[in-house]
Amino acid sequence: MTEPVQVIATHNGNFHADDVFAVAALKHLFPAAKILRTRDLDAMAKADIVVDVGGIYDAEQGRFDHHQKGGAGARENGIPFSSFGLIWQKYGLEICAGDQEVTNSLDKNLVSTIDAIDCGHVEGVQTGISLSQTISMFNPTWQEEGDFDACFDEAVAFASRILTRFIAAASGGVNAKAIVANAIEKAEDPRIIVLEQYTPWKTTVLRLSKDALFMVYPSQTGQWRIQTVPVELGSFEDRKKLPAPWAGLSDKELQDVTGLDDAMFCHNGLFIAGCASFENTMKMAEMALDY
Repeated sequence: MTEPVQVIATHNGNFHADDVFAVAALKHLFPAAKILRTRDLDAMAKADIVVDVGGIYDAEQGRFDHHQKGGAGARENGIPFSSFGLIWQKYGLEICAGDQEVTNSLDKNLVSTIDAIDCGHVEGVQTGISLSQTISMFNPTWQEEGDFDACFDEAVAFASRILTRFIAAASGGVNAKAIVANAIEKAEDPRIIVLEQYTPWKTTVLRLSKDALFMVYPSQTGQWRIQTVPVELGSFEDRKKLPAPWAGLSDKELQDVTGLDDAMFCHNGLFIAGCASFENTMKMAEMALDY
């Protein structure tokens, strides 16, 4: 267990996602630590940890800046470390309760993205609102006479919640792998994978099964769903669509077309449909295979 930290120092004034998330990560481990926002070198010298200021990267001494000449290193994929990434390197595994897979997932999907934006390691013009931009909007605008420190505290509280949910999502995904792998192994027809409870499945199915076309699982409300398997993660193209005549139908219209008395709906995009019962949802899957 890491030694207690009493004072965490970072720079004052305008803040960005990297220093905000770095402090949020540290507060996850050291909730009682005082946050000191300053550029006074004497004051920083007395802090246990200094983040995103000071011109020194020395993890053993609790110094985590990346603005010095030459930066503070980069990942194997070339993305440089910002203060968030430096903090994550040292404390991420502890924050994730010793789970290396969850720690790696967070670095890939959250930490490295914020690092890349902070260090300008991005290609082309960025469109849409990123998480980094959202954090920056907690700063007072030029028309406001806001308290930067108070705004920083609000941003840290927001980032802490985001970090907690990222960890929960990553943990859920990691823990679901064995369940989904077992369902693939037990499938009577390798094209239809049945989950006894809903768990995140796409990554594992795409990695382990070239045959899977449809997933069948219970919804949170008790009915059953059939969902198509995409050709790759993030794609809207599916290995096989649901039957075209079902598109956008619900209740009696869908029941008449399918002959299933508890058919409930089929999305117009033909990627998800459902019945009240497991038995009829499986019949949907068989129809979809034959279509």
